[in-house]
Amino acid sequence: MTIAEYQYEQEGMRRVFENEKWTVGIKNWKPANDITGIDCLERHNQTDELFVLTAGACTLIYADETADGMIFGAVKMEPQKVYNIPAALWHNTITQKDTKMILIEDSNTSMENSDILALGEGQIEIVRSLV
Repeated sequence: MTIAEYQYEQEGMRRVFENEKWTVGIKNWKPANDITGIDCLERHNQTDELFVLTAGACTLIYADETADGMIFGAVKMEPQKVYNIPAALWHNTITQKDTKMILIEDSNTSMENSDILALGEGQIEIVRSLV
């Protein structure tokens, strides 16, 4: 038996380890997660998601859906801390080119149990103002 090693250096996210219970991914900067490219939020309806910032900078953007519309918030991540995104919370990450994060989630998390919310121009401006 040997110890496996995983890495990912390209843009975006790749699941580098997965078993029947959970998956680990490496998420690097990509244009859609840049402050100039952000245009949507996502939510995983059945599962939490964990993020750990290992390099660079990231702001977690989130939104609560209310009867009066979306209420946006932001958390500036600190390196080596674990951030939990609870199931069904709208969220996205805004990163810089040198950013690298680890994400951990249930292996059953997929687009079949997740949603994407396209942001309008006014919502994008709110998001950008929070960063």
